[in-house]
Amino acid sequence: MHIAILSVSLNVHSTRRILEEAQHAGHYVELIDHTKCSVKLGEGRPQIYFEEENVTNEFDAIIPRIGAKVTRHGAAIVKQFEMNNVFSTARSLGITRARNKVRTLQIMARKGIPIPETVFSINPDNIEEQIKLLGGPPVIIKLQEGTHGMGVILAETRKSAKSIIDTFYKMDTSILLQRYIAEANGEDIRIIVVGNKVVASMKRTSDLDDFRSNVHRGADTTAIKPTAKEQFIALNATKYLGLGVAGVDLMRSKKGPVLIEVNASPGLQGIEAATGVNVAKHIVQFVEKNGYRRRK
Repeated sequence: MHIAILSVSLNVHSTRRILEEAQHAGHYVELIDHTKCSVKLGEGRPQIYFEEENVTNEFDAIIPRIGAKVTRHGAAIVKQFEMNNVFSTARSLGITRARNKVRTLQIMARKGIPIPETVFSINPDNIEEQIKLLGGPPVIIKLQEGTHGMGVILAETRKSAKSIIDTFYKMDTSILLQRYIAEANGEDIRIIVVGNKVVASMKRTSDLDDFRSNVHRGADTTAIKPTAKEQFIALNATKYLGLGVAGVDLMRSKKGPVLIEVNASPGLQGIEAATGVNVAKHIVQFVEKNGYRRRK
């Protein structure tokens, strides 16, 4: 097969791992920097260019690894490949849905997937009421499109919560508020879904000085076997967003597991090291199964 990995650089560990596994399986693989791609529309079939090279008919499948800063353009490039009947491990719509935390949570709530109590607004005049809707402080304040734990703030008092929220509103920054799940004790669960299978899972425990349990922020990781309900949530969240590969983050609350967010381009370094599972190989096998079918 001819496979394109849409990523900005081979210096990204996850990109390099997927490329290595695809080459090991005997495929032709090319790194395509989606930020350097253009689409020509008009007469005839739409054309996709990587810099000056026409790559419209070059690939049987693509594996998008779209960064947060270029989500809109990256998703548009993925969409054009889709419209040209090229298999993608993530639908363009799924990428944009997963990038926006509010949109993800809206879909999950409609589908009956358990999520933390959440409030979003842009009204600076009723911040007190927004905090009350969550039962008062402490509350979690999140940027709607933050990644790797950036833009996630724990406001422990009503005064600090009001100050932070007011600042974000005045900066015209989209945020959401969530009830703080104290019983999680700084732990969350990352589940990797490939196709319709859970292939790897780990527990992440935050540093004593930081409530955020992201690997990029130095969290400790341990391989776990998720419960049947946790697997059900992860599999269905991935399906509802239209993703073939996803990292699903959950927390264990008093009422059971709740979904925190879904990542359309999950990192592989932490999960492969913690579990010993070759996640990159699973992704390549998923591409083989579906890319060949699409080509036929």
